[in-house]
Amino acid sequence: MPAHSENRPDAAESPTSSNSPQVIYVQSARHPPVLWIIAGLLAVIAVVLVFRGEGSSPLSVALAQPAVPSRAGLEGARGIYAFTGQLNARSYGLFMLDVDSGTVWCYEIQSTGAKGEPRLKLVAARSWIFDRYLEEFNTGEPIPSEVREMVQQQRMNRSPASRPAARAGSDNTPSATIGH
Repeated sequence: MPAHSENRPDAAESPTSSNSPQVIYVQSARHPPVLWIIAGLLAVIAVVLVFRGEGSSPLSVALAQPAVPSRAGLEGARGIYAFTGQLNARSYGLFMLDVDSGTVWCYEIQSTGAKGEPRLKLVAARSWIFDRYLEEFNTGEPIPSEVREMVQQQRMNRSPASRPAARAGSDNTPSATIGH
């Protein structure tokens, strides 16, 4: 802010000398009314956002989540997912996965339309509901049961000093139970 020496009461009466202290008065800066209007509007917006009229407290749910309670057993991924991938050296496909019904299907993306435009051709579809219960099917050597036997044999052959400390319930063996 500019210093105004003419606003001093004794400016006209006493000459400035080097041995007397000089007092400088600074005018206080006034905030323009526009800044107060902006601050008020921001406060109103904040209050409206905090107390939205959805019948819930402002801290109960995140803004992007629906205010619907979760149903037991239905947590996790839901719906249909789509992704692309290569089918062979010259063709690509659109893979679809329906988590709710347990199906997967694939469309081949072909450019065989009348004008060379892309078309989709269904090339495969299946349910995987029961596939997940198979432990050994269409697997190469060694099969999972052979791997399990090799791991158990390796653990038995270790010296007690080189064995990692076992924690209760964590033998790192996959469970063979069905129906999870």
